[in-house]
Amino acid sequence: MIASLTAAWTRGFGLLGRLSMYRLVMLSLATLAGLSLVLSFFGLVGPGPLELVVTALLLALVCAATDFAAQSVLRMPHRYESSLITAAILLFIVRPSLDPIALLGIVIAGVAASLSKYVLVWRGRHIFNPAAVGATVLTLVSVAVPALGSSAWWVGTPALAAPVIVLGIAVLWRTEKLGMVAAFWVIATAVAFLRTTLQYQAVGFPVDPGQLFVQVAFSSPFLFLGAFMLTEPLTLPPRRWQQFSVAALVGVLAGWPIALGAITLGQERALLVGNLLAFLFALRAAVRLVVERRNELTPTVRELTFRAQRAFAFQPGQYLELDVPHKRPDARGTRREFSIASAPEDLPTVRIAFKEGSQSSYKRALAEVPVGETLAVTGVWGDFLLPANPATPVLMVAAGIGVTPFVSQLRHLQAIGENRDVVLVYVASDASELAFREDIARSGVPVIVFTRDEPAGMPANWTWAGIGVRLDAEGLLRAVPDLPARHAFISGPPTLIASLAPALSRARTLTTDAFAGY
Repeated sequence: MIASLTAAWTRGFGLLGRLSMYRLVMLSLATLAGLSLVLSFFGLVGPGPLELVVTALLLALVCAATDFAAQSVLRMPHRYESSLITAAILLFIVRPSLDPIALLGIVIAGVAASLSKYVLVWRGRHIFNPAAVGATVLTLVSVAVPALGSSAWWVGTPALAAPVIVLGIAVLWRTEKLGMVAAFWVIATAVAFLRTTLQYQAVGFPVDPGQLFVQVAFSSPFLFLGAFMLTEPLTLPPRRWQQFSVAALVGVLAGWPIALGAITLGQERALLVGNLLAFLFALRAAVRLVVERRNELTPTVRELTFRAQRAFAFQPGQYLELDVPHKRPDARGTRREFSIASAPEDLPTVRIAFKEGSQSSYKRALAEVPVGETLAVTGVWGDFLLPANPATPVLMVAAGIGVTPFVSQLRHLQAIGENRDVVLVYVASDASELAFREDIARSGVPVIVFTRDEPAGMPANWTWAGIGVRLDAEGLLRAVPDLPARHAFISGPPTLIASLAPALSRARTLTTDAFAGY
């Protein structure tokens, strides 16, 4: 059952991976804005149709102009998607209006949000969610000039609950943050339910638990805050437990707003506190990598070797997001995630690998990046890590280019002199597509190869599965008889992971690492 769910989840992840995360978020917000406009004609949302249209256009213009000016001064690539996403989020959390003074307040929010990406930064990385900054600035200014308006979070209405849930799940599926946001929503809803119950009881109002729960769960901004703001990758810490800690903190603060003089620690300020905790977890700096050389590992797999301009930390099995700006990017954008193939001990050398043959604009641009060019890493994330207990038996299943995180882990184990009970199952289309053979051979771990043809010159501890042997449940048990005692890790393209997950259902545990967007 679990394996089937894993396979279905991975197939969906691969389908959504055809769009970049930023493009998917932008399209989801645009869809939500369109639905809101339709609902506004029937009075089912707070703003009227003209208020929505005017506010949306003004925010898009202001955010795009501010970003363009800042990026031009700082000589940064122009990113219209970032501007539109910031504008779209602000549209749902400020109060749309046609009043000239209120429109001035909306301009202030848009400018503050966009400028925060370049002012509230640490070594090139912004610290806070831009839309939350913009809404907070507007709220603070409105204390002195109430006519400017403030944050309103009108998106928290029953009419938009279902669209936010559906579109939010798509975004969270793509970003693999569904569990984190679910935890945030449960905590925020429970805390808000408790707070409202106590308030009702204090003034003698009767409490209908069912009605109150529906009101708190679907007439609050928690769904939108979690799906579209809490999950912003540039303000998240790298590890899963850290992300859940941030989600819990924001959930408590959002569910029980603390009074701060004339304002409260509302939704956006709760998120800013969470952003600060995330920053303290990582203290991340902008990482820039200089291309040093290229290497052809197989007829279709290419390796890029970089030199990091400054020190940064990662753990074996984690991945980085590499930004390759280029003209006319396709729907998958200018950023892509790559498992790090080198070990932390190899720094400042950093290695990644990718498979050629894709027609994406990103892959074409990456193939043309010259030696000496500097590229930006927008973040390092991931929990695809070996068990903390070195005595735990491990099975690594690598499908094609999915071998890269295992190469990092094996190089790390070799560098620190740690012996683990590890078996690697390596699946490739044919023997010529077995990448990183030397790195894997030096680790000394047993390797079982599943290819159509027998590899030549295999090391003594390598075994070819044989002609016509498929990697199914029966074949895997023959190759790894103690599979039920091992912790299985599988890495590769989503379609391959989906097909192999049922075969690994007998393992003690199963951890997957799917590559989206290829």
